[in-house]
Amino acid sequence: MPKVNKTIGEKAFDVTNYMIMILLMFIFIYPFWETLVNSFSSPIGAERLGLKFLPVGFNFQSYKNVFSSKFIYIGYYNTLYRTLFGTTLTVFVTYCGAYSLSKKMLPGRAIIMFFIAFTMFFSGGLIPSYLMMKRLDLIGSRWALILPGLTSAWNLIIARNFISSLPETLEEAAFVDGAHPLTVVFKIMFPISMPIIAVLALWTAVGHWNSWFDAMIYVRDSKKMVLQLALRRILIEESRDMIGGDVLNASSAATTPETVKAATIIVSIIPIVLFYPFLQKHFIKGVMVGAIKG
Repeated sequence: MPKVNKTIGEKAFDVTNYMIMILLMFIFIYPFWETLVNSFSSPIGAERLGLKFLPVGFNFQSYKNVFSSKFIYIGYYNTLYRTLFGTTLTVFVTYCGAYSLSKKMLPGRAIIMFFIAFTMFFSGGLIPSYLMMKRLDLIGSRWALILPGLTSAWNLIIARNFISSLPETLEEAAFVDGAHPLTVVFKIMFPISMPIIAVLALWTAVGHWNSWFDAMIYVRDSKKMVLQLALRRILIEESRDMIGGDVLNASSAATTPETVKAATIIVSIIPIVLFYPFLQKHFIKGVMVGAIKG
């Protein structure tokens, strides 16, 4: 391949782009890194001003304090329960709905799509939603955190567009061979729809993992409290009963409220950070195809 000689202007443009990208990368990554450094630092190191790249007075005491609280384990259990069941049900329901809507012979397809898109611009509001949940007797239940967001108009549209872009000849060939419609949907179309499945799974899992507002409204039992609500109470309300008694307000040679808060943040975000790279490949492809085609 012949070497392309760039002009001075093109080289200056490339250098500027690299500098901007490096600056943006630093801005995005550094807050997370500083939180990680503070979680392993001594009180003196955590209170030090300026940029922090390595822990000062390295210790694990903040993490010991975090994991000494039963609320962390309760929050993890409830959040994992919500994320796993909610994501599985959402992907299943959304895929089935999107597959149906991708078929042009579906009766009333245009009207159904109109009402689905209508919900993207108008919603009932918080009070009607609460009254509906109360009438359904879901207040206080973990299902109150899963069923209201079981699917969304945006996810349905993106998934429908992706499925519409798949070749219809695959289904036609399967039907000619005598395959059952359910076999076609789940054994032929579902496997080749993995890019959009990964997108739906990632969006839904991140949404469930980060949600706390609905848990604060619908679930009052501390045994059903999700991890992010526990984190909010630690960071904002500084509840004394959340982690190891008065640990947030007690002075210690190894920890301070700030180092414990930093450790709690890291503990709460690590699972979703580790989960993302496995879906990155499918995620980009699914978003591009689902958003453009259809």
